[in-house]
Amino acid sequence: MKRDTKLTISHETVYQFIYKNKTNGGMLYKHLRHRNKKYHNRLNKTKKRSIIPNKISIDKRSKIVDKKARIGDWEIDTVIGKDHKGAILTIVDKASKFLLIKNLGSKHADITAQATIDLLHPLKDITHTITADNGTEFTYHEKVSQALDIQYYFCDPYSSWQRGLNEHTNGLIRQYLPKKSSFENISQEEVVTIANKLNHRPRKSLGYKTPFEVFMKVFSKKMAA
Repeated sequence: MKRDTKLTISHETVYQFIYKNKTNGGMLYKHLRHRNKKYHNRLNKTKKRSIIPNKISIDKRSKIVDKKARIGDWEIDTVIGKDHKGAILTIVDKASKFLLIKNLGSKHADITAQATIDLLHPLKDITHTITADNGTEFTYHEKVSQALDIQYYFCDPYSSWQRGLNEHTNGLIRQYLPKKSSFENISQEEVVTIANKLNHRPRKSLGYKTPFEVFMKVFSKKMAA
């Protein structure tokens, strides 16, 4: 609305309308991403991690990545299905918020590495860095670095805010695949459909452009050069 008609409406006004609807027995709140659930701080929950050999700390990553001035700096993570069965690989570009996604079946390190290569190889010429957490599914990071000729970095343990965009994007995916959803029968077509919806969703931080618009504008210019 702001971009196309110059009209605006406060997000608080929208929420108040939804809350009033809920009080009157309506179901609009179920369309909220968190369904009006309270956020639970997870900082005190520990997660067992194995040592990943030869990993490079995010501290050594170029400061240009934080500026989000170029496409091709990716954050990577996995979304896990019910009972830890099945996994989805998510890779999101920091500058444009453009999402790549692949159904893994399992999050074994060899499967995750090959899926990463498959998704990013067509974009190899514009890919600069990948940043991951310390999950064991990223153990074969050196294979990915070599195949794509890029730098691969790891966040500090229990510092998900260092991959804030990826964490946020996974939250958006959970709107379509809530926790406790089974991934055992999910298809690649289904997860790609989710990615397409998110890539064509206007974002305030992008001036109400879509991730697809921002990414493809730069990508097209680079490929034409």
